[in-house]
Amino acid sequence: MRFANLLCGLLVLMCSCASNDNPFSYGNDTHSRGNMTIYVEESFKPLFDTSINTFEGQYPKAKIKALFAAEGEIIAAFFKDSTKTICISRDFTKEEKATLKKNKVEVRSDKIAEDAIALILNPSNPDSLMTIQQIKDIIIGKTVNWPGSKIKINVVFDKQNSANFNYLKKLCDLKKLPINLFAMNSNEEVINYVKKNKSALGIIGLNWISDSDDFETLGFVDGINVVAIAKDDKSAYFKPHAGYIFTREYPFFREIWLINKAKKSGVNTGFVLFMKGEKGQLIVQKSALVPATAPVRLIQLITE
Repeated sequence: MRFANLLCGLLVLMCSCASNDNPFSYGNDTHSRGNMTIYVEESFKPLFDTSINTFEGQYPKAKIKALFAAEGEIIAAFFKDSTKTICISRDFTKEEKATLKKNKVEVRSDKIAEDAIALILNPSNPDSLMTIQQIKDIIIGKTVNWPGSKIKINVVFDKQNSANFNYLKKLCDLKKLPINLFAMNSNEEVINYVKKNKSALGIIGLNWISDSDDFETLGFVDGINVVAIAKDDKSAYFKPHAGYIFTREYPFFREIWLINKAKKSGVNTGFVLFMKGEKGQLIVQKSALVPATAPVRLIQLITE
């Protein structure tokens, strides 16, 4: 009898450990509680710092560990099963999806926003208006000196295999790294380098400088100029503001994708749904990026 009572007590204790008081035990996670790890392309760090803090504030029993890395490293980690949820600048290719399907891995891809590649200069550099072709000529090394100052151009970006570098590689059909292109370690390092060097052309993700209400962002913006870009020398110049990204008048736009292979009932999926939903899309909009589902307000000013 005593043994039966003891066994019954142990069962009650085990059930309570897996209850709402201890939601991480025995895999008992839901959309709003549990542990998860997400790999995020470093270009999108400011957006995800805010989004994760908001999600955890709304759901205190959910804990998200974000690892920020280059896009190539993130994709490799996903295929090695080091993580079940990632954020990169594109959806998987047909070949990548075919490989996953062959291994019986169900993957769900969701576009959550659009951002852009931003080009930044030291404030002393007068060459702040460029066409796409002028930018290509600089990146491939055809143009080696700034037209305005005649000093040598140094192009700096975060790191090889990043979303920023992959964008440049595709834009200019790069087969190898030109001698005037230098990799740093992060978008933040690129910004700081440009602030100190008159010769630099920095390539960063717009998200690092887009949110004008964020004090940290204001610190990044102070001391740099953002290049306005035209499609050709007969077109108007545009800076990477959300409205111009939405209308495609700013040419260097790209997408932000969440790719998830975790179970549909777990916290990984809950976070993806949060980012796709109203609150997540409002965070995207507040960050001065283009939401995937929420409307973008376009305001036209007419001077008389």
